[in-house]
Amino acid sequence: MVAAGIGAEPAELTEEQLEAGRRLAGAFFGIGKQQAALGHRMSKAGGVDRSTVMLLKTLVHQGPSRSSALAAAIHSDPSTVSRQIAAMVRDGLVERMADPEDGRASVLVPTEAGKALLEEQRKRLGLALARVVQEWAPDDVDRFLELLERFVTDHERHLPEMINECVAFAARSEGEK
Repeated sequence: MVAAGIGAEPAELTEEQLEAGRRLAGAFFGIGKQQAALGHRMSKAGGVDRSTVMLLKTLVHQGPSRSSALAAAIHSDPSTVSRQIAAMVRDGLVERMADPEDGRASVLVPTEAGKALLEEQRKRLGLALARVVQEWAPDDVDRFLELLERFVTDHERHLPEMINECVAFAARSEGEK
């Protein structure tokens, strides 16, 4: 077994588990590359970038939110999110409203135009992905989705630890230079 850890408590992983992790990393790199290409084309065609869609999705999912809470929810820098939100407000996709808990602060809420844009993106991507698996057996699609949804849940749960590990690795690498 090889000791490998994320965060404070190292976990013992077998070579087989490490290989599965490497294969997952390769697969996600491939998907990431494909999604970046798709996102680039979609943003050129529709004028909407992936970060806008991700922020809208998060706002719809968690409800009215302060910019700082939104940044934390998507694991992004608050200043970056603030700039993205300013553009979304300017484009009429999001509006600022007084925070009901603290009238001095504001919360962000998707507008009807923002919700419509998100729904249109969801429909277009859903149609494209349905075509990818259209020749699969229905049981294969169901099993794949079950496992992928489970993976996404587990990935989200471990994401803060993975971010910390990546930051620590980058700091160690920078210190070795």
